[in-house]
Amino acid sequence: MEEERRVSLATLIFQGHALNWWTSFQKRGKGLHEIEYWNALKEALHARQVPSYYKRELLDELQRLQQRYMTIEEYRQKMKLYIMRAGIEENEDLTIAKFLSGLNFAIRDRVELLPYNNLNDLVQMCIRVEQ
Repeated sequence: MEEERRVSLATLIFQGHALNWWTSFQKRGKGLHEIEYWNALKEALHARQVPSYYKRELLDELQRLQQRYMTIEEYRQKMKLYIMRAGIEENEDLTIAKFLSGLNFAIRDRVELLPYNNLNDLVQMCIRVEQ
């Protein structure tokens, strides 16, 4: 029952295109009977409202991400956001490799050969080097 309630409460605050989509969805005889659970509503909205090229653009942005003027923490958060929005679930070693490749050379050269156990350790070392 809780999941059904979440769907009905969420649809009450729809505006603009989302409201138009939901209204036409209900008129076609669908609506709450077909979408009973939160994940089903998220998937339906995503399929309807998010352009097909959105994930491709996120992946491109992630591929080109460089630290440049950002602090280590800002760079890490931006990378984390792109990975989360693109729905990427990858091995931590690949994430570490991406993180290292986008670092400024001055920081990368100083931390690349130091020992670390995971991404958080690497980020903490980078922050110390940055300071």
